[in-house]
Amino acid sequence: MDNILITVRIADREYRLNIKREQEELVRAAGKRINENINKYAENYDFKDKQDLLAMVVLQNTIKAMELDRQVSFQQNQLSGKLNEINEVLTDCLSTK
Repeated sequence: MDNILITVRIADREYRLNIKREQEELVRAAGKRINENINKYAENYDFKDKQDLLAMVVLQNTIKAMELDRQVSFQQNQLSGKLNEINEVLTDCLSTK
């Protein structure tokens, strides 16, 4: 395995992560986005501590992930249905010849 050890700073805390080398850019970008979202919430809402901000970022990201899961599931179901219809049409055409 080609793993590397990196440090990612989130909400003023450092986290050492052992990740695959090819994931480094994605992990660092994710950390940056989390911090950007924390800063947005800090500017717009009252909060007691960073945990409140982290909770809001987690909630926001979980909602987005659930929406994407729904969309993917819907698209897969629609695609599967359409492919079955096409298969039936082709099967009927081939069986009539």
